Amino acid sequence: MHYQPSGGWLELICGSMFSGKTEELLRRIRRAEIARKKVQVFKPQVDFRYGVERVAAHSGAARDQVIVVASAAEILNQVEPDTEVVAIDEIQFFDWAIADVCTHLADQGRRVVAAGLDQDFRGEPFGPLPLLMALAERVDKLHAICVCCGASASRTQRLIDNRPARYDDPIILVGGSESYEARCRTCHQVPGKA
Repeated sequence: MHYQPSGGWLELICGSMFSGKTEELLRRIRRAEIARKKVQVFKPQVDFRYGVERVAAHSGAARDQVIVVASAAEILNQVEPDTEVVAIDEIQFFDWAIADVCTHLADQGRRVVAAGLDQDFRGEPFGPLPLLMALAERVDKLHAICVCCGASASRTQRLIDNRPARYDDPIILVGGSESYEARCRTCHQVPGKA
């Protein structure tokens, strides 16, 4: 059942890498445009894997004409008055002010659709995602397939030289299948985790 409240709202698409978050975001953007809604798409400056002004899924689905911003506050400066749908990819990379930005946009009557990782490579909550999940009217958690056992994967395994990254490695390392795998809880490994 599709939840569509009156006025503005926040819907969040989250999960591990390779779970289809960006693909689902792109699907919702296409549907909004079919409904003749004005859509603006944003992404953080730190994510340049598939081109600077482009949002792309690992599956190959993509969208150009994306607005790249360095901070959450910049989104408010870039949203045009007649925009009805604001889409934000890789939302976990934004500062904590992103929660206020999303709330403000929804309070203005806009539909805010955001996608991002809910856990970092350690299996811990990633940045502002837990707060956004609490504020959202709708949360969809997607799962990938564990590359080790084939179970439903909810974790992102970071690899360094084909071995699991250690707990004390940096949280942010932008990459794709060369650096990450989807894993289930049982197969996910974080050496050095207390």
